[in-house]
Amino acid sequence: MPIKAVNDFVLRFANVNGSGSASANLTFARAILRMGVPIAPRNIFPSNIQGLPTWYEVRVSGAGWLGARGGADFVVAMNPQSFDRDMAGIEPGGYLFYDSSRHIPASRFRDDIVVLGMPLTDICNAQYTDPRQRQLFKNIIYVGALAALFDIELSVLETLISEQFKSKPKLIEPNLRALRLGHEDARARFDCPIGLRVARADAVGERILVEGNQAAGLGAVYGGATVCAWYPITPSTSLAEAYENYALRYRVDRATGEKRFAFVQAEDEIAAIGMVIGAGWNGARAFTATSGPGISLMQEFFGLAYFAEIPAVVFDVQRGGPSTGMPTRTQQSDLLSAAFASHGDTKHVLLLPEGPVECFEFGALSFDLAERLQTPIFVMLDLDIGMNSHLAEPFQWDDARRYDRGKLMTATELEAGRDFARYLDVDGDGVPFRTLPGGHPNKGAYFTRGTSRDKFARYTEEANPYVENMERLLRKWETAKSLVPAAEIRNARGAADVGVVYYGSTGPAMDEALAMLAAEGFEYDAMRLRAYPFGPEVAEFLANHDRVLIVEQNRDAQMRTLLLIDFPQEAAKFVSILNYSGSPITARFIARELRAREGVARRIQEAAE
Repeated sequence: MPIKAVNDFVLRFANVNGSGSASANLTFARAILRMGVPIAPRNIFPSNIQGLPTWYEVRVSGAGWLGARGGADFVVAMNPQSFDRDMAGIEPGGYLFYDSSRHIPASRFRDDIVVLGMPLTDICNAQYTDPRQRQLFKNIIYVGALAALFDIELSVLETLISEQFKSKPKLIEPNLRALRLGHEDARARFDCPIGLRVARADAVGERILVEGNQAAGLGAVYGGATVCAWYPITPSTSLAEAYENYALRYRVDRATGEKRFAFVQAEDEIAAIGMVIGAGWNGARAFTATSGPGISLMQEFFGLAYFAEIPAVVFDVQRGGPSTGMPTRTQQSDLLSAAFASHGDTKHVLLLPEGPVECFEFGALSFDLAERLQTPIFVMLDLDIGMNSHLAEPFQWDDARRYDRGKLMTATELEAGRDFARYLDVDGDGVPFRTLPGGHPNKGAYFTRGTSRDKFARYTEEANPYVENMERLLRKWETAKSLVPAAEIRNARGAADVGVVYYGSTGPAMDEALAMLAAEGFEYDAMRLRAYPFGPEVAEFLANHDRVLIVEQNRDAQMRTLLLIDFPQEAAKFVSILNYSGSPITARFIARELRAREGVARRIQEAAE
């Protein structure tokens, strides 16, 4: 029986990388958004330049679920190499749309799906002679066909195409012609619309479609960053590029044209973090954007910044590892390498944004924290957040907000004779005062070192000053707990003895999974972690539950490890639910795993009774 649904389905485009399909697929997704229906698009692409399979998935959800669901209801199969695999991923009763110009025997198709064949190549060959035009317009033709099949308003797509090519007006009419050609052919060939339909709604509101990397880059600008030193690496490159684009708009003097920022592509990741630390020591707000391999290379400099207490911000857009791993797949696999970066006893602050809104907010906040705590701050995105577009509320900013420069001793205070010792804890919070080079002609400390020293920054290898310094850094860590974003806790409708812990890009899928399970009678309290170190609310949540299910996207349960280190007394409660395939975690996976754990727990309890 064919699937029937309105504003509730998953469509997956299966294309060849380099075929020019990305623009057409995005236009299709944006058309649904323009009709007032929430979408969650995801791009799944290979790490080579062209030739391998690539997929673009559009989650259409009138109810507003924005995480990956799992499965596909409609597949546009345009890649012969992945055809069988793409067809296998279709839900029973779903739809397969393919180019029927090349004969495929009926025996190859599944008998539990609806097959829609359209001779796209033949249509293009009859209309166009240029090979590149044939390829590009074939993409637009299938978008027109999909509009007919899903009952998408053709005028919406026509407007989008006109907007897309407004700088190249000669291309508007040929693209519109291809769009209408596909629309007319589909209406003549198929019974349109099919069981899956898009109906105009008003469920989007003021929300915008934006990538997490763009949001983080804008957050860095609003957070006062004036120095970005970076080295290109997937999937963080677009974050640095977004910062540059926004800085060119907002950090250029209108009168003189002078840039009020520095954007440096270093020779490697090691040089990049060195520049960031140098800029931070000089008083600039500086950052780098990288991924797991870059984090590995930067380890020694992280130790320097931690021990010398120099502000720095690192945006880590995590991908599949180890080594080169899966450069274009998502994971949450850098937590431990970032939290304890460098040798010796180190602990680093991690911020864990869920999506673009928090990428923007935490991107700005990270610079305040870096200067307030005089230490590196890691903003832990991942590929799913960073490189995919997400439906998000418009970003908010308080124009009255002022940057928190922390304990910065001024020239006036130094001139007045105020005592200064670079590593002296004056009020018990573990954070000393600092000065900036050039802040006073002859007072203040402008030299720092990565070796052991006393509170006046004088070199020493004596035990007591070293121990005192290391213990002061622990007091600073305790101070950080009150400054970082607190965990968000949602209680079930009734009493729940099981708690679920998650973080980052797992959030949207978790929201849907918990709603699915609640409808089935499974109730959970839930806690979304937003930062490390953990605040007192985390300790309370763990203590108040008999079992704690920790959901994360890595093999080695890295968040569970962090929780074990801080709360060893709760170890027996922890149960890991792990997804590390490289694909975004889905609501169906989470729901299935939680159901399975619930069943095991009940059987154990019944056996004990």
